[in-house]
Amino acid sequence: CSGGDAVAGDSRGGDAVAVLRQAAGRLVDAGSSKARTSMEMAAGGTRVTIRGAGVYDYRKRMGQLKVLLPQDPAGAAKRRPITELLAPGALFMKNRGAGVPPDKWVRVDTRTLSDGNLVTGGATDPFTAAEVLLGTRTAAYVGRTEVAGTGVRHYRGTADLGDAARRASDGNKDSLKAAADGFATTAVPFDAYLDDEGRIRKVRHRFSFLNGQQKSPVAVASTTLLYDFGAPARVRLPAAGDIYAGKIAEE
Repeated sequence: CSGGDAVAGDSRGGDAVAVLRQAAGRLVDAGSSKARTSMEMAAGGTRVTIRGAGVYDYRKRMGQLKVLLPQDPAGAAKRRPITELLAPGALFMKNRGAGVPPDKWVRVDTRTLSDGNLVTGGATDPFTAAEVLLGTRTAAYVGRTEVAGTGVRHYRGTADLGDAARRASDGNKDSLKAAADGFATTAVPFDAYLDDEGRIRKVRHRFSFLNGQQKSPVAVASTTLLYDFGAPARVRLPAAGDIYAGKIAEE
């Protein structure tokens, strides 16, 4: 161990903590990418998985995902995918259901969410997922492996949401601070896979939060897969008249 705040890597892994804290900046250098997300939740003996896919612009901090909800327990037909637009401090959702007209968007201020939208949207914003690593406190280099055919370096460690919020970009500071205040613990165990340019190819976080309906914390594993760097990522936010202003029904 190289000190109380870091675990040294070998000559291939470098200083693991320093490398991981630089990963978000490497994505900005890359400009954009395609993304796939997976969120697994376990509560009361039930496990559900929500999947998403889309594109992200790391310089504008904007992205678009199609999020597929799991089939309901009654075995009803699959629900239509929710279209999500990700922007600094905001989440826009279309096909949200809950009484929202199908041609309208719902806007959520992510700074007011107790989880900072790390969980609420069913997908973690890819750049926010990267900036969680800014709070890396301890980490170790595990070794070389592959993600989707690309050689990567595997790191395992723990990040602190409060530390991440203090180091985050302006668009993520408030959201990560909300998560630090709202989660059951600020400690976030993770596995991160970086390519030879230091870009995240895959990151898996394990969150623990209280949703008000459960007496015990809900365990959430959020996985973000990034690929095809430089892919076009044009995201257009909805006009004010296209945003639903009514009350959303409880589901």
